[in-house]
Amino acid sequence: MNKSLIRLQKHKSMREAPREKGIELPYQDPALKYQADEFSGSANMYINNYADTTYYGAISIGTPPQSFQVLFGTGSANLWVDSVYCNTQACNAHTKYNPQQSSTYSGRGQSFYLPYGAGSLYGVFGYDTVNVGGIVINNQEIGLSTNEPGQNFVVAKFDSILALSYPSIHKDKCYCISNRRADKFLFVVWCREGQQGSMLSFRGVDNSMYQGQIYWTPVTSETYWQIGVDGFQIIGQETGWCSQGCQSIVDTGTSMLTAPSQLMGSIMQAIGAQQSQYGQYMVDCSQINNLPTLSFVISGVSFPLPPSTYIIHHYQNGYQFCSVGITPTYLPSRDGRPLWIFGDVFLREYYSINDRTNNRIGFAAAA
Repeated sequence: MNKSLIRLQKHKSMREAPREKGIELPYQDPALKYQADEFSGSANMYINNYADTTYYGAISIGTPPQSFQVLFGTGSANLWVDSVYCNTQACNAHTKYNPQQSSTYSGRGQSFYLPYGAGSLYGVFGYDTVNVGGIVINNQEIGLSTNEPGQNFVVAKFDSILALSYPSIHKDKCYCISNRRADKFLFVVWCREGQQGSMLSFRGVDNSMYQGQIYWTPVTSETYWQIGVDGFQIIGQETGWCSQGCQSIVDTGTSMLTAPSQLMGSIMQAIGAQQSQYGQYMVDCSQINNLPTLSFVISGVSFPLPPSTYIIHHYQNGYQFCSVGITPTYLPSRDGRPLWIFGDVFLREYYSINDRTNNRIGFAAAA
């Protein structure tokens, strides 16, 4: 089978690394990046700070090619890269793109600003050749950072963020491969535990990466990869919380499973989690096997998440402690229904297929 594969790597989270040094970054709602345009009509570009575990891989920009580690975000609408125009601590900690060393680069003469909950990013637009997993995109619009104040990106292992969302949210922003292959475009995500094995493929489904059947569900909003959720169950019992319908954005750029804020208290009570001084919900590591299985009903099919999926193990100074990989969002979906985000906690359990040709997402149990 002819496929373009990008091997994704897993690194220590952007929140855990500072925490080991006694620095606690403020919590940021993972859904804030979706608020730009789609929810608020703002012309600003919001992207998440990816507060925890991140999956990233290599692409190249320019002629001759300059290689960068990028975060692939299905909930993002932009492509930007650290550049030689930036000399902040965050930029100096990463590989920088140099447009003067590329014969295919051309400037656009327009600047941009990306605000964050903590910190911000400034840059300028340009065009160059981009190679993603062997797929070459000529004259691709990219953002070149000129200023990255704050600490958010200092510890990040990626030099860039690459967008894989629908072209409708790009407007006059950086856009990427999904916009260039609008008629026939499919990619699959396979997130695995540990350092090896995670992959992003642009050219077909690999039967060895999943088991059982692929279940398809339609995209409900051709903006982000958003789908409908018919029900939410705890230990197989329907809660009724999505009886009027919920929505979920499937996002490789969000590490946690993100739940509607109004449901967090009930979910944590069912799990038996206690909130720490840092706002994290903690559980006794020895009791993980006794915790409930959480399940989502999508197009009539139940997708369970056992406790081993949503509990995160931490090791610090010789001690082990366990937190719940579920965070709240205070932002509803566009139609006002409760919004979930299926981040890496969900995607490590299910092989996902993003099918732009038929505007649908497929899920199968990961092999």
